Amino acid sequence: MLVVEAKLKNGTLEQYHRLDEAIKTSQFVRNSCVRYWMDHKGTTRNNLQKLCSVLANNKETPWVNKLNSQARQSAADRAWQSISKFYQNCHANIPEKKGFPRFKKHSRSVEYKLTGYKLSDDRRKIRFTDGFKAGEFDLWCSQKTLVYYSEQQIRRVRVVRRADGYYCQFLIDVERQEYHKPTGQITGIDLGLKEFYTDAQGNTVENPRYLRKSEKRLQKAQRRLSKKFRKGKKQSKNYHKQRVKVARLHLKVSRQRKDKAIKEALALVQSNDLVVYEALKVRNLVKNRKLAKSISDASWYQFTQWLNYFAKIYQIVCVAVPPHFTSQDCSVCGTRVQKTLSTRTHQCPNCQTVIDRDHNAAINILKKGLKYLGNHLNGTVGQTETDPNALGESDLWVFSGDIENLSCLVEQGISDSDMGRIPRHSVA
Repeated sequence: MLVVEAKLKNGTLEQYHRLDEAIKTSQFVRNSCVRYWMDHKGTTRNNLQKLCSVLANNKETPWVNKLNSQARQSAADRAWQSISKFYQNCHANIPEKKGFPRFKKHSRSVEYKLTGYKLSDDRRKIRFTDGFKAGEFDLWCSQKTLVYYSEQQIRRVRVVRRADGYYCQFLIDVERQEYHKPTGQITGIDLGLKEFYTDAQGNTVENPRYLRKSEKRLQKAQRRLSKKFRKGKKQSKNYHKQRVKVARLHLKVSRQRKDKAIKEALALVQSNDLVVYEALKVRNLVKNRKLAKSISDASWYQFTQWLNYFAKIYQIVCVAVPPHFTSQDCSVCGTRVQKTLSTRTHQCPNCQTVIDRDHNAAINILKKGLKYLGNHLNGTVGQTETDPNALGESDLWVFSGDIENLSCLVEQGISDSDMGRIPRHSVA
């Protein structure tokens, strides 16, 4: 599946207002489904689908009938998604909150399936044909990719409201696959706050800190917004104008983070045949009040999500390993050297190795990834203490397990001196 996003342009205020009404109606249907599930024990997905017709035919809610029938079904599907996720968490007995379904207060999107809209022949305009009659909009897409796909390939259309306008997302049924030219390089990366990440070869990528750089403008805009707020009264037009300005500043920071994550993940995948990263639990890390803002600003989770996505598209191996003691253990002799967060240099008292803390961690992460691959390929997954280099196997690892999309031989690109005691291997 591929998502193509285009902005809805050249519409009147009345047209955009009707899109807002469709979004609010979708929110009403979704919340009604959640309420029905709460009040009726044993509710299934089919019951929620039938409820959509009941709401459409109800004289007390005539506006629901204006929304396209498939859009109502999509809203019910959203409700059932949250319900089924709650059931899964309960059955898994996770220790944290189970994610009990909540009512949506500020929905920003409405989703159509195959009806309720009509595309022009040149794919540059879209007309919404449901009961709200939002009319025709121009589609502005920077990449002009929508013209390459037929209407039969478009499975869903979602209208999204953002601070700077309305967007249309097209879910296209196409298999995306890119050719990856083997580079013979493998690497491990250590995510950090001083640098965005450091790889096993010692290369670093600067942490842009987009939120920190925009804080002065955000604080000024938010002060102006708070001065215009009137408690217990209807807010003025100037308040809502300033609210949109604040939202646009936050939207810009969000887009900067996403652009950075995409570009760095793509560059990393294109230049390596194997990437190993640490599986950080960002939800737990942000509980540290002193570092929460910096951790959120680094957008580690978003970066790893795009890294996995591009690894699948380019058919390379991407492995996540536990982060435990990667910064403490020596990458040469394995001696555990305790450090505080302020200690940025690793100095081993056993082998006298002096190396940057993040570089040392990146090498340890790569070692863990290679050990995991060795254990998996030789059928000893779970025996974490088993060294894959001491198994007496061939230097060529034949890969045929759970990690998919390995398309070529990967020859280790790090010298023995950089990797400490890890000898050269090949992975297939």
